[in-house]
Parts: sequence; C-alpha cells; structure tokens
Amino acid sequence: MALWGGRFAEPTDEDLRTLNDSIGFDRRLYREDIAGSQAWARALVGAGILSQDEADQIVSGLQQVLKEFDQATFELQPGDEDIHTAVERRLTELVGPVGGKLHTGRSRNDQVATDFRLWCMGACETIGARLRDLQEALVQRATDHQVTLMPGYTHLQPAQPVVLAHWLLSFFWMLQRDRDRLVVARNNAAVLPLGSGALAGTPLAVDRHAMAQELGFTSISQNSLDSVSDRDFVAETLFALALAGVHLSRLGEDVILYSNPLFGFFALDDRYSTGSSLMPQKRNADPLELARGKSGRLIGNLSGLLATMKGLPTAYNKDLQEDKEALFDSIDALNALLPVLTAVIHTLGINPDRMRAALDEEMLATDLADYLVAQGLPFREAHHAVGAAVRAAADAGLPLSQLPLPTLQGCHALFAADAREAFDFDKSVRSRDSAGGTAPAAVAKQLEAARSALEG
Repeated sequence: MALWGGRFAEPTDEDLRTLNDSIGFDRRLYREDIAGSQAWARALVGAGILSQDEADQIVSGLQQVLKEFDQATFELQPGDEDIHTAVERRLTELVGPVGGKLHTGRSRNDQVATDFRLWCMGACETIGARLRDLQEALVQRATDHQVTLMPGYTHLQPAQPVVLAHWLLSFFWMLQRDRDRLVVARNNAAVLPLGSGALAGTPLAVDRHAMAQELGFTSISQNSLDSVSDRDFVAETLFALALAGVHLSRLGEDVILYSNPLFGFFALDDRYSTGSSLMPQKRNADPLELARGKSGRLIGNLSGLLATMKGLPTAYNKDLQEDKEALFDSIDALNALLPVLTAVIHTLGINPDRMRAALDEEMLATDLADYLVAQGLPFREAHHAVGAAVRAAADAGLPLSQLPLPTLQGCHALFAADAREAFDFDKSVRSRDSAGGTAPAAVAKQLEAARSALEG
C-alpha cells in the first residue's frame, strides 16, 4: 500500500526501492508516529474532516498497531517503505477505508519531522539521566577521598598536588555542562511542525496549539517551509552528544593512564577489565578505550549531518533521510557506554599509597615561590629564583628540600631556614582554599554544589 504513485505508469525499480526505503531504521519511530497520528485524527474532528466515531475508530486502530509493535508481532510487508507507510497500511487493514482519511491535509514531510522531534526529546532525557548516574558515582567516590592526595598534571608532567576528590569532580562539572546542553537541545526540539503539510501549510482548520499540548511540545513552528526541513535540533543534539563523548574520552584516558602499573593509582575491577588471548598477565582497560573510540564516532556523526545539511535547497529534500541513522547511532553508543563507565567508577580500586608516593618535591616549587612572595619579593623574581634552585638541586642530585641553605640563598638572599616549611604536601593542598580550589575545605563546598546540581 504505497502512499503515492497514481501518476506513475511503471513500478519503482527494486534497486531504487532498496536505496529509498527507510523502514529498516526508522521503524523505531513507531511510538512517535502513532502518537502523532492519533493527535492528527483528533485535530481532523475539529476541522470537520472526521466524525467523532471515525476518529475513535482510527485512534483505537492505531492503539492496536502500537500493541503489535510493542509485542513484536507487527509484520512488515514488502511495500512498507517507511514507518509511516507501515502504520497506515496496517491501520487500514484493521479499520477499513476510514483509515485512508487519516492522511488528509498531512504530508510525510511534517509527519516525520514531528516523529523525529518527539523521539529526540525522549532520547535527550534518557542520555541526561544516564549522565546523571555517572555524576552520582563521581560524587560518591569523591565524598570518600576529600583528603586523599595525588599528583596533579599539566602537559602530562607533574605539576602540583591535588586531592583525589578534586580530580573526580572535574569530570562531574564536564558532565553537568553536557546535561545542560541536552536540556537546551531537548527544549529546542519541542517545536511542533505538524500542520505544515509538505511545505506550504494546510488548508484545514486544525488546532496546532492543541496538538502541541497533547504531544508535549512547548510551541508550534512559525514557517512551514522552514519547519519541514529544519534539522537544527538534530545537529544540536549530536553536538551535545559529541561533546559528552569527548569528556568521557578524557575520563577514559586518565583512568587508562592511572591504572597502568607504572602509575598504579587505580585498579579496574575484574568485571570491567579484559585479558589477552596470548599474554596471561594482561589486564586491559577496554571499557575506557571504547570510550575514547566511540568519541570519534560521535564526532563523525555530527560532522556527517552538518555536511549533509550545508547545501540543501529550501524545504524538504530526501537527503534529510540521512539524519536519523546518525542520531540513532550516537544515542545507541552512549546508551551502551554510560552504564559501563558508571560501574567502572563505582568499582574502581584506589591506591592512596601509590598516589602519595608519586608526589615529587618539585611539585612544591610554586609553594617555595609563594614563600618568597610572602617576604615581599615580586612573583616574577621569586619564580626565577626558585627555578634556579630547582636547577641547582638537579645538578647536585638532591631533592629540592635537601638543598643546603647557602645554596638556596645563592639563588636569593630572602631564603631562610624556615623556607623548608614549604615542603609539605598536605599544607600545600590546604592552602589552595579559594572557591573551586583543591583544599579539602573548598572541595567540601564543591561537593555541596555538586549535590545541589544533581537535585536541580
């Protein structure tokens, strides 16, 4: 039962049908397609196209179609080129010719845009909830490690000591921004295109605002030409997902490094590690490597859609069929990845002794410069003096804290015996107590803010 074809004398070539049909992937829109069709049937009553009895038959028939899809008993037929065709074909089988009235005043152009927006809205909420689960895991682990010291790195070089909770919460805030972006993407998708027809609107007196309210949209589209081809909401969602993937990749990279025996800070639970088919000793951080790999895939899906959209003429074009698989793939990837990463964080073995042993006194060089600043020396001069002291210690083969006082004073006269008090990792961390800093007191406030963000 094709939805078109009266003006054609020849049937569609089978190779073209294979290329053209989208039922293989857009069938997952069945709930949204049926909900939109039920809303349209009710709107047609108000427009005088359907009687209430006819609308009731259609709505009831669509409910039966929904049940068949939900129970996996729906049987696709060779002519079902897309989800819209499949649903309408089965509806007509169930309710008879009245089913043919459903599409009055409607186009697959505004129909698919409606379906996909609804699906996108739900997908944003689902991924947002999964990101929140991971955030909760990070907060839980951070709560237990507010005074656990570890090296902080920049350029992957030892920099300054931090507490483990601070490292964990750095990813919390990345994910919070991701959740915020998904809320924006979801809200931008919540614009009803139904009633736009193919491109010019509909002559029927349908109440678009009532349909929007029924379906959960917050507004209606203002231009029919734009609304049937607008896929900004898909691009915005793909961007939010891609950036979330980047953040998950960064988390994965850190855990991969820190679980390497050369660091030994972390140990992955056996349930979330894999082994080697050749080397019996191996423990591979495959979930984190997959986080890195899937990030590239998410970025590719965004780039592909933008490339598809950039040259399209006004209104709907078949190119837009390419929007769905990209978003479906990105959502599927994160739905598979996020529960595993959440479990990795929950079960991650942490070795505080190895982290503390990895602290190097050179990481307190800034504290030594701060000592000179407290004596009234401009920071730039203090920085230079401490740099000279670091070089002198390296030349002498000594830890910085063991550099003789005369040698220190040779770097700057303001060094005194109490300069050695700067070589205290715990004191260094406690001193970084500005808002957002790594001091345990500041981290405790950060945890409060994180918990508030989860409740919001």
